[in-house]
Amino acid sequence: MSQLREPKGKNEWEAYYDLRYRMLRKPWNQPYSSAITPEDDFEKHFALYDDNQLVAIARLDKLDETSAQVRFVAVEEKCQGKGYGKILMTGIEDYCVKNQITTLILEARENAVPFYLALGYSITKKGKLLFGEIRHSWMRKEL
Repeated sequence: MSQLREPKGKNEWEAYYDLRYRMLRKPWNQPYSSAITPEDDFEKHFALYDDNQLVAIARLDKLDETSAQVRFVAVEEKCQGKGYGKILMTGIEDYCVKNQITTLILEARENAVPFYLALGYSITKKGKLLFGEIRHSWMRKEL
């Protein structure tokens, strides 16, 4: 049974940041510290657990009263392709609707663009080249 919620306690938060680091920073030889930002203290975090095992994470940054940015989306490597990313994003969208957030934006890595297109996001412009090799696209969805 899957459960989407914010991490609780020291161990869950450590697992959350470990997953973020392993999936989004370590493959490009970035320091562990690059996986943690000052904004983490006041933004909304989502952690998806399946049978009490952390499988996917994301952070939601509120931009204004009706828009937010999804950041740091990561799915455990062995769990990719099993629908966890879709469960995570659907849960984030449901949270947004309940909180009167009507526009979501994100900056997707090139390999993730088809996933977000399938969820109804559209490309709005090309994004940055992260670590000199990972092309991004800005994407948007009206809820």
